Amino acid sequence: MLTPFERMIAKRYLWPGKGEAFIALVASISVGVVMLSVAMLVLVMSVMGGFRSEMLDKFSNLNGHAVIQAYGGRLDNWEGILEEVRETDGVVSASPLIEQALLTSFNGRVNAIFVRGNTAEDIAAMSDQVLFGDMASITPGSGKVAIGSRLAANIGARVGDTITIINPQGRSTPFGTSIRQVGYEVGAIFEIGLYDFDETFVIMPMSEAQTLLLLGDTVGLIEVTVTDPDNVGTILADIEQSLTGRAVIADWKQINSTLFEALEVERVAMFFVLSFMVLVASFNILSSLVMLVRAKTRDIAIMRTMGATRRSLLKIFVTTGTTIGTLGTVTGLIVGFILLYFRNGIVNGIAAVTGVEIWDPQVRFLTSLPVRVDPWEIIGIAALGVGLSFLATLYPALKASNTDPVQVLRYE
Repeated sequence: MLTPFERMIAKRYLWPGKGEAFIALVASISVGVVMLSVAMLVLVMSVMGGFRSEMLDKFSNLNGHAVIQAYGGRLDNWEGILEEVRETDGVVSASPLIEQALLTSFNGRVNAIFVRGNTAEDIAAMSDQVLFGDMASITPGSGKVAIGSRLAANIGARVGDTITIINPQGRSTPFGTSIRQVGYEVGAIFEIGLYDFDETFVIMPMSEAQTLLLLGDTVGLIEVTVTDPDNVGTILADIEQSLTGRAVIADWKQINSTLFEALEVERVAMFFVLSFMVLVASFNILSSLVMLVRAKTRDIAIMRTMGATRRSLLKIFVTTGTTIGTLGTVTGLIVGFILLYFRNGIVNGIAAVTGVEIWDPQVRFLTSLPVRVDPWEIIGIAALGVGLSFLATLYPALKASNTDPVQVLRYE
């Protein structure tokens, strides 16, 4: 704790006098650099965290946190496997799934698609993502499907139109393989928010997909959602062992390994790069305190002769420098949160001024700029800013505390 004397002197040194304008300028620059570096750290880390979280949520909504995939594309005795998975500790839900890459055509336009056969419960769960139409109309025997918004735009289809889905693996005839072409009415148009999925996915009831793909009563996949996505491998370890030779389990990390590993590397690299900005700001604090100590050498010597201890002088200058760093850190946190709040407006403004599409959904997968603020990351960023500022004060503070009043005042 500071004594009233130490607090008064530290407060006085935070506002240098008229003849010390340069010291005040350097201190102001230090506050500004700490503020900008902390704000950028908050902005970048929150956006990167939001991007990862949003991607994981959207991927898990489609494929769960893991999928059990049969060798050969046909999972025999899938009802028994499904029941075993649902009884596993840590599993929230499990659903059968059919997924196959096919083609669709409408009015002469052809597009590659992924046909997904879902249960009625999974189809109903997508109701919140419907733009046009009604997912309740996608029922077995209705002949209706739901398509992604980007796919609808690419082929020009609307609700009520009939699209043709082409399955190259048709039935064998004496004249060769007959390509299977089936017409389906568009019952709903949805938008998941992942560009690639909105451009290719066609959702239909499970029985319709089995008929289209000539699968009989079998399915190709079981999607699994767990309580802890980061430990999905441990949760499903026993299931994976029991399915050896029949099926393989791929979790979200494996399915999207390239994307999430790239995100993690970029996130760590950006943290280190922006941390160096805080380090540069701490050097500014150090230089401003060194200049302050040199300017106040006579005052320091007088305080020493009046009874001020070395410890008191050390606390005064440490407090002065740490206060500068804390002020910059707090201001930076406030600025960072303001930038996060207006992030989409800022991105749109930059795009309007430069004429360049900064957030292109075709490249970024997501249609909007996501954010996830991690309290522990914010605490770490604040600790980094204040901690480096504190370390920067030690040398000038020790220099001031070791001032010899006899040498300074000898010729006064």
